[in-house]
Amino acid sequence: MAELTEQPCPPGDYDVVVVGSGPGGLQAAYCLARAGIDRCAVVSRDPAPGGMFRRFPIYQRLISWTKPDAPFEHGTREYENYDHNSLVGDEPEHQALAPRFMDRAYDLPARHEMESALVEFATRGAIVVRYGCEWLSTRRNDDGGFVVVTSDGEFRCRACVFAIGVTDPWKPPIPGLQDAPHYADALPPEQYAGKSILIVGKRNSGFELAQGLLPWVRTIMLASPRPVDTSMLAFSPLRLRYLQPFDEHVRGGSGSHVVDAAIERIERDSTGYRTVVNGTSWEGRLVLESDELIVATGFRAPLRDLPSLGVATVNDGRLPALTPYWESVSVPGIYFAGNVTQGSPGLRKHGATSNSTSVNGFRYNARLGAHHIAQKHFGLAVERPTLEPEAVVPYLLHDLALGPELWIQKGYLSRVVSFDGDDGIRDQGIVPLADFIDRGAADACAVAIEYDAGGTIVPAVYIRRGGRLAEHVLPPHPLNAFDAAEHERELTARLAPLLS
Repeated sequence: MAELTEQPCPPGDYDVVVVGSGPGGLQAAYCLARAGIDRCAVVSRDPAPGGMFRRFPIYQRLISWTKPDAPFEHGTREYENYDHNSLVGDEPEHQALAPRFMDRAYDLPARHEMESALVEFATRGAIVVRYGCEWLSTRRNDDGGFVVVTSDGEFRCRACVFAIGVTDPWKPPIPGLQDAPHYADALPPEQYAGKSILIVGKRNSGFELAQGLLPWVRTIMLASPRPVDTSMLAFSPLRLRYLQPFDEHVRGGSGSHVVDAAIERIERDSTGYRTVVNGTSWEGRLVLESDELIVATGFRAPLRDLPSLGVATVNDGRLPALTPYWESVSVPGIYFAGNVTQGSPGLRKHGATSNSTSVNGFRYNARLGAHHIAQKHFGLAVERPTLEPEAVVPYLLHDLALGPELWIQKGYLSRVVSFDGDDGIRDQGIVPLADFIDRGAADACAVAIEYDAGGTIVPAVYIRRGGRLAEHVLPPHPLNAFDAAEHERELTARLAPLLS
C-alpha cells in the first residue's frame, strides 16, 4: 500500500474524478484544471496516454485531417479548422501538436503519430494521471457525491467525468454472428493474403478494413441492410477516405462487392463461412461463401455498473443519455467526455447530429463541460466580456466565417451574445445550441453553422427578444465566406431591434 500511495493521485477525497487517459480524458483534465478545479484526480487502467489510439484504427491511418500548412498560423484559433486531431490548449506550447509528428505522406495522421501527439500534450500540459489504476464500480456517497472504486482503492468526489470511450465490441443478435471475430480482433492484412473475405457492416470500420485488405485478398464483400448513399455524406458517418472498395464495386470486375442485405444467419464449417442474406434494395436470398468473416458492426461504451446507478442509456444501451452539457439526464453529477459524448446528438435538424464521435468535436465538448462543472458545482463562473454595439456584427460574422467550434460542431455549438439594458451587451461564449433554445429567457442571439435539407452548409441566426425566439437562415456562399457583404447586411438587419 505504501507503493500505491507514492504514485500520483492517491485514493482519497477530490472535487472531480476523471476516468480515462485517452484524448477525451486528457482534454477534460486539462480544462478542469484551468477552470479552477485544483483537486482533480485522473485514473486510467492504461500504462500511458493515448486511450483508443494506442490500438485503433486497426489499419493505422485516421480519417480526420491535419494540414501542417494552412492560411493561419499554428496556435491560432482559426488554425484549428485545419487541424482536426490536436487537442486544444491555452498556451502556445500546448497547441497544434499533431502536425509536429506527421511525416506528410498524407494529411491524415497515422495511428502512432496521433498517439505521440497525445503523449506530448499530456507532458507539456502537466496532466497528472494515475496509470495502471482500473475503474471497477461506482456508488453514491452519503454527502450526495460519488465513490469511484478502482483497483487501487476508493476515490470520493462531488462530480465524475467518465472518458471511457466507445470501445467495447458490439454485435447484433444474429445467429452465428457472436462466434465470428469482430473488427477489434482483425489480424494484420497480410494474414488474409489470397483469401475471400466477408465484412458484416458498411460504415467506417467496415470500409477501413476493406480498404486495408484490398491489396491482399482474392475477393472482398461488405454486407449490411442499409445502402451506401454518397449523395448525402453531410448527414452520414461514412467518410470518403475509405471508399475505394465501393468505387471498385460500382465499376465492377474487381472482386469487390457491396451488398445491401439483411443477415439472416451465419454458418461455419472447416472450409470457412456460409452467410445467408436477404436483399433489402433488391429482392431475393443469397448464400455468401467466404474463407473469413469479420464483424464491423460498431462498439458500445463500457458503462460497467453505471446503469444500475440510474444512468439512462440510448441506442440499445450502447450510449449514456446526456444533456447538452454531457451530463447524465438521470443522474446529476455524472458527466462524460470523449467520443461517448455522442450520446447528446443535438437538435437533429434535417437529420444531422453532433460531431462528437471525433477528436475535433469532443475536444470542444470537454472544454465547455469543464467550465459547466466548475460553475454548477463549485460556483466558479467565467467572466463574460462586454461588447460595444458597433462591434457585435463584425464579431459574430468572424465566428460564422472562421469559428472552429461552430464549423466543426455544426448545428450543435453556437456563439451567444446577450443584450441587457442594465448589464449591457455581453459575449456569453460558446454554448450548446439546444441549451440556448430550451433554457434562455433574456434577450440574446446565437449564431451557428448548419446544414440545410439538401446538405448545403449555411449560417443560421437565432434571435430571442421579449421571450420570443426567431430563427433565420442566411444565404450560402460558394466559398463559405459568411462574412461577405450580403451576410453583414442581413445580420445587421436581424439584430437591429436588439442593438437599438
